[in-house]
Amino acid sequence: MNLSNKIAAVELTDTGKVRDHNEDAIGSNRDAGLFVLADGMGGYNAGEVASSIAVKTVQKLVSEAVEREDRGIREPDTGLMRQTIVLRDAISRANKIIHQTAQSQASCEGMGTTIVACLFYDNRLSIAHVGDSRLYRVRAGRLEQITMDHSLLQELVDRGFYTREEAERATNRNYVTRALGVEATVQVDLQEIDVAPDDLFVLCSDGLPDMVDDEEIHLTISTFNANLETIGQQLVQLSNDHGGKDNVSVVLARVLESFPAHVTALGRLKQVFGLKGR
Repeated sequence: MNLSNKIAAVELTDTGKVRDHNEDAIGSNRDAGLFVLADGMGGYNAGEVASSIAVKTVQKLVSEAVEREDRGIREPDTGLMRQTIVLRDAISRANKIIHQTAQSQASCEGMGTTIVACLFYDNRLSIAHVGDSRLYRVRAGRLEQITMDHSLLQELVDRGFYTREEAERATNRNYVTRALGVEATVQVDLQEIDVAPDDLFVLCSDGLPDMVDDEEIHLTISTFNANLETIGQQLVQLSNDHGGKDNVSVVLARVLESFPAHVTALGRLKQVFGLKGR
């Protein structure tokens, strides 16, 4: 199914006011309903190598898998949507490539990247992330952070040392506890959520929430709600106005209408008999 007319999207990235180059990377396959954002780190220019590898690998592997899906390829019985498994496996592959590159090339030693990716399918959204790049949802005027950061600060919040409000004001926000490329394998956090028309999803690197608190992000979205491009531009501008200490990337995806998956006659028979596939 082509989702380009079901989901409106805007993608923006900016170097910020302090850094001399951009280590964020963003990408999408709008026909497939795929959006990816990565925030690289480590070594001179190596961060942008890691984030670029991550985004390009996920784009390629997921796009290929979505095309195969149209021809009836099915996943093993894992309890997860096929699309979620595809995202997980693509990110795991990207981790392996980044780790091997860091091990074999001196200029890339120590590089890594966070990543957040999502794939729309059948009125649902598969989400996969590693690190502190985030995905938010705005539904019925309410902003909600869907992903939880893999960071030292989030662990301290989870253990009760900080409240969520105190964490937003903390200065030690940038120490991530999980990233692609650091180890030979990586644990990818996965979620599947329902999607409704007019839902707005915001993917961002930590350059946004480090500079702009959630309340101001929400206010900006509410104020400029009619225009995705303006929302994105205003969020980037706010980050820079508040210091722009890091690269900042924002991907906005708004659901325009329902997108149920097409079920073939064979698929309906399989559903009747409790079998997999469409």
